[in-house]
Amino acid sequence: MRESRGAKAAPAVDVAAFFESRTGSLQYVAADPRTGRCAVIDPVLDFDPKSGSVATTSADAILAHIAARGYTIDWILDTHPHADHFSAAAYLRQRTGAPTAIGARVTEVQELWSDIYNLPDLAGQTDGWDRLFADGERFTIGRLEARVIHSPGHTLASVTYCLADAAFIHDTLFMPDSGTARADFPGGSAAKLWDSIQTILSLPDETRLFTGHDYRPGGREALWQSTVAEQKRLNPHIAGKGREAFIALREARDRALPIPQLMLQALQVNLRGGRLPEPEANGCRYLKIPLDAFPTARW
Repeated sequence: MRESRGAKAAPAVDVAAFFESRTGSLQYVAADPRTGRCAVIDPVLDFDPKSGSVATTSADAILAHIAARGYTIDWILDTHPHADHFSAAAYLRQRTGAPTAIGARVTEVQELWSDIYNLPDLAGQTDGWDRLFADGERFTIGRLEARVIHSPGHTLASVTYCLADAAFIHDTLFMPDSGTARADFPGGSAAKLWDSIQTILSLPDETRLFTGHDYRPGGREALWQSTVAEQKRLNPHIAGKGREAFIALREARDRALPIPQLMLQALQVNLRGGRLPEPEANGCRYLKIPLDAFPTARW
């Protein structure tokens, strides 16, 4: 975990980042320093696919940080239904009582995946969240106003959370040396991703951008914060490129990528707000894995 602070003056929002190394995921605590109210963004529930074991180590580290700072959680936020890790939103809601939220178009992603999993009850199952945010909707964290930007492309339901001088941009832009997120999942679109990125880049140049993943290219130290100006200047997927060139580049790269290791496990959990399947008669929980649902996927 590291703190993020402006070089010249304290930022309007304090951001602490927590890097989960097994999936390269970034989790955040964004706090109003005047009130001590905060939001947890994209928390990870640890999962070992080899043993099927679930743990709360990452989420508990976030809770320990919040307790040490004396913060109070106003919101538990997911930017989208993640395909590479389990969400800890349900666990944190159970521990703290804080409300959970995600983008309103998660119901469209549920529709797609209810057919893939043959889980008809999954579609429209929105009780896993306390609020579904529409594009442009506003809410508060302490005395700070947050704004929701619908940012499709990686998924149909992806949203960006803008809070004072910071924007939590999930799987759109990565760090400038890592390009952009894939857009080949069901409901994904490289064209929509380009449009979403352009909306993010229309924010003030000094806006701090916090990404959803870092895969440490070349083995470098994990990084997660850039600015709008740095992305415009340094990101090779967008600097000097137009819409059609980006789409061609993104689609070519996506065709060469294997499906994320945890996608089939994670989405049936994350499309329920991070709730695990209910225990069966023997007390065990089971995940459902569709076989050959993606016959053209790279191994």
